Amino acid sequence: MTGLGRVTIVVALAVVFVWGASAADLKGSLIDVACSAKIIKEGESAAKAHTRECMLKEPCVKSGYGLYTQDGKFIVFDSVGNQAAQKALEASKKKDNIMAKVSGKQTGELIEVKTLKII
Repeated sequence: MTGLGRVTIVVALAVVFVWGASAADLKGSLIDVACSAKIIKEGESAAKAHTRECMLKEPCVKSGYGLYTQDGKFIVFDSVGNQAAQKALEASKKKDNIMAKVSGKQTGELIEVKTLKII
């Protein structure tokens, strides 16, 4: 493959990636990645019952966070979102049913978090 051919492919992939990202405002249950598979399997009642105490345990903090949406999707946070989620959880008095509003740039099942607020 020629140098120009490689450049064309790289540019095409970059365009697809940028077009795949969109601004997003999401609401849902704040969940740690370590517990997400169980919650996705069990549904919204499990998401609401998931505790702040669990989400602040070391393995859960290390796994990162995301948002379980009403349509049953789990949207994973970037590193900025993980830090924001941890700080918000540490400051919160809620014990469970921790809902959050998140805005940022979403690409597939990942969101680059700009703002996060527990609601």
